[in-house]
Amino acid sequence: MNIVCLDLEGVLVPEIWIAFAEASGIPELKRTTRDEPDYDKLMKWRIGILKEHGLGLREIQKVIETIDPMPGARSFLDALREKTQVLILSDTFTQFAAPLMKKLGWPTIFCNTLEVASDGEVTGFHMRVEKSKLTTVRALQSIGFDTIAVGDSFNDLGMIQASKAGFLFRSTEQIKRDHPELSAYEGYDELLDAILAALDA
Repeated sequence: MNIVCLDLEGVLVPEIWIAFAEASGIPELKRTTRDEPDYDKLMKWRIGILKEHGLGLREIQKVIETIDPMPGARSFLDALREKTQVLILSDTFTQFAAPLMKKLGWPTIFCNTLEVASDGEVTGFHMRVEKSKLTTVRALQSIGFDTIAVGDSFNDLGMIQASKAGFLFRSTEQIKRDHPELSAYEGYDELLDAILAALDA
């Protein structure tokens, strides 16, 4: 039995932190998992910048409300869900995800949780499990699923490489150069075709 595991940001929706960086005028916050492989280091750095600028969860959520899925993402997801089970595995946070899941038709998402003070200050974060994407894929495999994984960043490579089939989608030139063994796609139609072929393999 197959299940497709999709990354969220960069695959179905724009990067939340890049959108917030642009809205807040803080260009340093454009740094993402495409640039920094160590997610713990990246998040601690982001939280420090938020504190420095007096920004919290409410300001981020206001920006998220304005973010729409990437053109074609909802149709791609709907077509895929007609053929197989789909699970979104993301290193984003429950406090960020709900508006985006609504716009995508409420797919299932496994993600993490922010620690937030009563005044809205982001004080920390709680990862669901260590290496959450890879750990989840291995857990799915342990209960009888064959996984097919899609992502764009360093933190997706583990689940992609551990799966029956795995693909890069709109990834960086550096990641594509470093992993020529992985098929890389730029459009949803060709990605859907590749996933459907892997389902039948």
